[in-house]
Amino acid sequence: MAALLDGVRIVDMTSVLMGPYATQILADYGADVIKVEAPAGDTTRQVPPMRSPNMGTIYLHLNRNKRSLVLDLKREGALDALLKLLETADVFVSNVRPKALARLGLDSEVLSRRNPRLVVASLVGFGQDGPYAADPAYEDLIQALTTVPSLLVAAGSEQPHYVPVAYNDRSVGQSAAIAIMAALFERERSGLGQCIEVPMFETMVQNVMGDHLGGLTFEPPLGPPGYQRTLNRERRPYPTKDGHVCVIIYTDKHWERFGEMIGRPGLLEDPRFKDLTARTVHAPAVYALIAETMPQRTTAEWLAAFRAADIPVAPMHTLTSIMDDPHLKATGFFRRIEHPSEGAIYEMAIPSKWSRSKPSIRRHAPQLGEHSREVLSEAGLSDTEIDALVESGGAAQSPRPGR
Repeated sequence: MAALLDGVRIVDMTSVLMGPYATQILADYGADVIKVEAPAGDTTRQVPPMRSPNMGTIYLHLNRNKRSLVLDLKREGALDALLKLLETADVFVSNVRPKALARLGLDSEVLSRRNPRLVVASLVGFGQDGPYAADPAYEDLIQALTTVPSLLVAAGSEQPHYVPVAYNDRSVGQSAAIAIMAALFERERSGLGQCIEVPMFETMVQNVMGDHLGGLTFEPPLGPPGYQRTLNRERRPYPTKDGHVCVIIYTDKHWERFGEMIGRPGLLEDPRFKDLTARTVHAPAVYALIAETMPQRTTAEWLAAFRAADIPVAPMHTLTSIMDDPHLKATGFFRRIEHPSEGAIYEMAIPSKWSRSKPSIRRHAPQLGEHSREVLSEAGLSDTEIDALVESGGAAQSPRPGR
């Protein structure tokens, strides 16, 4: 059965994380994603550890199901080849700054004239109608601008710091994938492509302030900003006799059962615990009670007790213990595969399940320029033209991978 996006061709001129994650989602759903790289390649290719040059681990986890085309757009003939390829494409995705694209001759107006059905998606750091339009955007900078380091201090950290996960890049990558699929759906009605701008900053302000706008939602304000339950200094994995446990005691039923577990059956009669509103207002006392109680038992004892009471609970994984998680093992999430050049590696499964039109992993993350000749031929270039482009340095073809 055809995949969800079977027949959709995406020319992907993104690098690092946000853009490649967006296009990997689309590739997993069946799109033909052609990754256009400069001769030096995507910078994540250089992030160790790696077995082979240009095949770093982060790159491997962002670029499966894609083909790699190397073009040096500063060389004669390379831009014309890319424009020919774009005439055959459904989507052009880029995280190159719009002004730099325009200097190359790839501004959205030019592309729309050459291919009126083309969806042009520009993944930018900041909306292009604001004063930050030309500023660089990286994960750490967006975390800072969206208040995350200061939120961590408010929640108990001694110093401001960054969350050690590139969640901004991945969240905005998901938003971009959704926007592109919506534009393709709209094109089925109108017959026309359009230009989309997905800004990293504004997207993540919405994510953070959706939780924390708080009293500033109202005019005049009804109180300070911040969701007090999540900013509580006691909201953390709780130390037990021999480790930590993570538990969410949330509903009235949860608190009633927890009170019975710790020998306080009338806990909900305490006005601080009587309902969700009271527990949110008195969050410090609520979390302090849990923290004081947890060291009385081992992690295994608490996991068993909370599960028996149907209270949400989980162990605190590390980066190594998660590989042995029984649920992930049962669902086959971490899969050992043979990569043509990298040998045995682990890849992560596509996390969604479908009754029809199932997403699939069809291609390994490609070597730099692995598919250059193949893609240029599909774009309509003759063998002679491709040979000339390669000889001039305008394109590059890597040897087929193998061990």
